[in-house]
Amino acid sequence: MIDSAGRAAHRPAGAPGNLAGSGAGEIQGDREAGPSGERLQKALARVGFGSRRTCEELILAGRATVNGVTAVLGRRVDSSVDRVEVDGIPVSLAVGLVYYLVNKPAGVVCTSADTHGRPQVVDLVPPEPRVFSIGRLDAGTEGLIILTNDGELAQLLTHPSYGVDKEYVAEVAGRPGAAALRRLREGVELDDGITSPARVSAIGPSTLRLVIHEGRNRQVRRMCDAVGHPVSRLVRTRIGPLADRSLGPGRWRELTVAEVRALSCAAGTVRRR
Repeated sequence: MIDSAGRAAHRPAGAPGNLAGSGAGEIQGDREAGPSGERLQKALARVGFGSRRTCEELILAGRATVNGVTAVLGRRVDSSVDRVEVDGIPVSLAVGLVYYLVNKPAGVVCTSADTHGRPQVVDLVPPEPRVFSIGRLDAGTEGLIILTNDGELAQLLTHPSYGVDKEYVAEVAGRPGAAALRRLREGVELDDGITSPARVSAIGPSTLRLVIHEGRNRQVRRMCDAVGHPVSRLVRTRIGPLADRSLGPGRWRELTVAEVRALSCAAGTVRRR
């Protein structure tokens, strides 16, 4: 390290930016957290933050916290107790988490119990471990939905303060004109308040692409009703950075580690804005 006068300045062993002194930093971290648990850099690498070396540099840069305290290199964490954040965004470190991307067909419901005996979206994926849907699509709406047992990610993708984009393609009655599109873009007055502005484009005479970041019940359908163009078919085609045109109706696949990380990053980007 060089000071303002060009002299070599002393840096304590284990200080941020000094990988050569990481041994001392690890001893400090172990004293704080005790000998049990997984080293934070190893846990972060496991859930997709990059190589072990990359995660060490992330910690040294002061970007990770454990229970609200800036982490030091070598800090150990218990994923069942400790709350870890990177750049202010919660990170799920628990072992055994699963993430499924499902293309929900029309007629399938997202509730965990249905009194009408309709098929449920959770029946489309393996029964164990038990999962839940992040948000909901109404029975008549098709398209992408995420099923998981990760409560942290569910909070990130559904909480209003994060507002991750969701993209829909809607087939509607009539031919929406400039006035209807403008109302959708500026916000529509509904019975539960005015909507946030949507990104809307006409991709056919009676077909719209809409991107919203709110999660109100049947929101896209109600918005289109309000401007005089009821929806006849609605498909969700994207959740944040996640899309998959090759996934057929009723099919599912596991998300990659990179995709899970990308979803968390998308939520963090929106929150910082």
